[in-house]
Amino acid sequence: MIMLNRMRFNFNKLSLEDENDDKSQEGINKASKGGLIYGEYLQLNKILNAQELESEKKGKKIHDEHLFIVTHQAYELWFKQILWEMDSVRVIFQNGHVRDERNMLKVITRMNRISLILKLLVEQFSVLETMTALDFFDFRYHLSPASGFQSLQFRLLENKIGVPQSLRVPYNRRHYRDNFKGQDHELLLQSEQEPTLLQLVEAWLERTPGLDAEEFDFWGQFEENVLKGLEEEFALIQAKAESEEKDDLLSEFQKQRDILLSLFDEKRHEHLLSKGERRLSYKALKGALMIYFYREEPRFQVPFQLLTSLMDLDVLMTKWRYNHVCLVHRMIGSKAGTGGSSGYHYLRSTVSDRYKVFVDLFNLSTFLVPRHWVPKMNPSIHKFLYTAEYCDSSYFSSDDSD
Repeated sequence: MIMLNRMRFNFNKLSLEDENDDKSQEGINKASKGGLIYGEYLQLNKILNAQELESEKKGKKIHDEHLFIVTHQAYELWFKQILWEMDSVRVIFQNGHVRDERNMLKVITRMNRISLILKLLVEQFSVLETMTALDFFDFRYHLSPASGFQSLQFRLLENKIGVPQSLRVPYNRRHYRDNFKGQDHELLLQSEQEPTLLQLVEAWLERTPGLDAEEFDFWGQFEENVLKGLEEEFALIQAKAESEEKDDLLSEFQKQRDILLSLFDEKRHEHLLSKGERRLSYKALKGALMIYFYREEPRFQVPFQLLTSLMDLDVLMTKWRYNHVCLVHRMIGSKAGTGGSSGYHYLRSTVSDRYKVFVDLFNLSTFLVPRHWVPKMNPSIHKFLYTAEYCDSSYFSSDDSD
């Protein structure tokens, strides 16, 4: 008994000592003294009370309508963040701050952030897919004439990235902007008149150091190397004995030759540009290809990351559209949309290259050539590349790009 009491005493003493030495409890509850608190800062009262079920207003609350509302509200909040990041990137380009490498890293960071958000939004469709078509049918008729097409932020995002107005799929044979009124209509019109991300990137690519003849003359040397390389390949094929294999090689060579030589046909490029099949100017395309070939050079590593992030943006926007099409097809089949469109059939028509803004960057792989065809850089060219963008002291503006 004495031993038991002694153990209890030691245990109690140890517990008291532990409490006294508990570092996790040494903080101060500042919120108890007043001031800004979590819910007020995030305005949660507004956000968490913004889910008004139309089915409940009509007298019969449908459980899954709450999921439908929350998911779409989450989409719109993330669209707002994407636009916030996109606008900041466009400002950096517009103000010329992109010439400072420090701001280029900022651009890359924000573009990668946009990609991560879009990945989240692509995956978010799986949450909506936990609702069956019948579950959706229970409250869908309450939603008309509301429609996802009426998402102002998504239309603004398309415009700011650079979806060409001439390539947009008409909405019920009308211009997409006709579905918006008042201030929303004005915001869309304004966004169409602002420099797009595509236009800003195009101007940046046109300034790629090493393109001009008096500099490195990458394009002139590249064309010369391609012509020489094609001649050598043709000679090797011609030296082979006559056979079916030789005929196949000649056929493939001719196709590849036509593709590569088309790259140096500026008039053809301008024709494709007028048809909407190319998006970048001829000079910008040259710059992009130069960055692509010299991506392992320290001077072009960050620019190459930017080009990659732009392709990621297009890929994820396309995946988002595709997942949306699949969801709509699953939920309503071939019925008309709540806003009056043809529904699935209309959405399916938007999943194409006409909505892919940086399609030219994807097509760069068409013009891949053996590494030894790419013009070599000598030490003086290396030095030129590292100083070309920084010879103007204004490039080192201390102003914050934001």
